[in-house]
Amino acid sequence: MNLFPQEALNEGVCKREVFGWAMYDFANSGYTTVVLTAVFGAYFVGVVAGGADWATLAWTLAISASSLIVMLSMPALGAYADLKAAKKRLLAWSTAGCVLATAALALAGRGDVWLAVAALVLSRTCYSYGESLIAAFLPELARDDAMGRVSGWGWSFGYLGGMLALGLGLAYVSAAQSRGEPATAFVPVVMLITAAIYGLASVATFALLRERAMPATASALAAGVAVKASLQRMFRTWKQARRYRDLRWLLACCACYQAGIAVVITLAAVYAEQVLGFKQADTMLLVFMVNIAAVAGAFAFGYWQDRAGYKRSLAFTLAGWWLMTLLAALATGAALFWGAAVIAGLCMGSSQSAGRAMVGLLTPPDRKAEFFGLWSFATNLALVAGPLTYGLITLATGGNHRAAILCTSLFFVAGLCLLLPIDMARGQQSARDSA
Repeated sequence: MNLFPQEALNEGVCKREVFGWAMYDFANSGYTTVVLTAVFGAYFVGVVAGGADWATLAWTLAISASSLIVMLSMPALGAYADLKAAKKRLLAWSTAGCVLATAALALAGRGDVWLAVAALVLSRTCYSYGESLIAAFLPELARDDAMGRVSGWGWSFGYLGGMLALGLGLAYVSAAQSRGEPATAFVPVVMLITAAIYGLASVATFALLRERAMPATASALAAGVAVKASLQRMFRTWKQARRYRDLRWLLACCACYQAGIAVVITLAAVYAEQVLGFKQADTMLLVFMVNIAAVAGAFAFGYWQDRAGYKRSLAFTLAGWWLMTLLAALATGAALFWGAAVIAGLCMGSSQSAGRAMVGLLTPPDRKAEFFGLWSFATNLALVAGPLTYGLITLATGGNHRAAILCTSLFFVAGLCLLLPIDMARGQQSARDSA
């Protein structure tokens, strides 16, 4: 069986280019795995903020602030990328910004709350720009009936990059802890390792991936005029939203379930250390195992969803997320929490892959970056709501993380309810009719 068939790709697209596209997922996965999930969140709460009562809320506020910036700016940025055929150029700028800001996290020590927050907001904003821009290349590469498979290739390969960054970081942390070094000595080095992997691995993307879009405006058009035209086009999309009702339902669905996923990504290490007493190396090992499960989930589900249907596949994974949050809330020891973590890994890549593929199918062919900008708007709205809700609940309940994770399960229930009205055939026809 050919796992990577040429028939899955559009005419004129070679596997080498798809490898370059997937390498961006490989490059940036270390950022979410190491910075947001395994290391820096717990370091921020326990060391930078000194374990204060407001520490978890401060962490979630920083995440929410970056999400708000992206939510307000990405649709216009996506429209600009379409008008100027500038997806690749903007991707380069966002990549450089995230790499430099991630390296700046190495400067944050005990009490350096504002420095850590500034670097976190900048790095995560640039990361999110890159996520939306690289996703907009997917419909140019994959055939409609293979969108799930190709999306799954990227996500599964991406988790390997996360494992590389986390594995190197774990090796360094284990050695440092055996020497008796404090977190203020080894966490900065892990941040530099993560930034280096991001920067080096992304070189393949810029070397192999082509910008196929053609500018919709003259090359001499002033930047200010192009931005105005981008904003006008974005608002026109909102006004015409009734034509894309299935996409609207999908964006609402994504906003809900992504809120829950955002909690897991940004607060898993905090939960493990604050509730179950995990140490830094234990948490990193746990997240490493989650990434192994995520590779299998993203790759296998990518093929399964092309056969079973994207809507059914996404519903299945959302049910898995709901189960995961319940198990995490009930866990009083490491064993049950590890089980919940494996379920999270299996659902992580599959739900992300399905959502990205569904947006690609419901998007008009000449407005890919613009509509993926709307997808970014929805997901970043979720990234504001999810972590912030968790942080407020822990503050209101005196640090009750179990109550916060139980409330998180409601995001997945809401996502399932919003998924039900979506008709993929009708939505694809609407996208084709708008061309």
